[in-house]
Amino acid sequence: MVVALLYLTLAGAYLLVIPIAVFFYLGLRWYTAGSVERVFMYFLVFFFFPGLLVLSPFVNLNPRPRKIA
Repeated sequence: MVVALLYLTLAGAYLLVIPIAVFFYLGLRWYTAGSVERVFMYFLVFFFFPGLLVLSPFVNLNPRPRKIA
């Protein structure tokens, strides 16, 4: 029973918890990231792709509107 609970916890973290954190991180840093950080961001997207694919219908990553002075 403990092993099944451990698998369920790890699957939930891999498919839901960490991808939500990755989406927030990408939303905050996408337009200001440097080249090394951008490579790290691409790695996170590649590594957590199944979870990001599950959450993608609920996320809107459109660019922020411009502010005209």
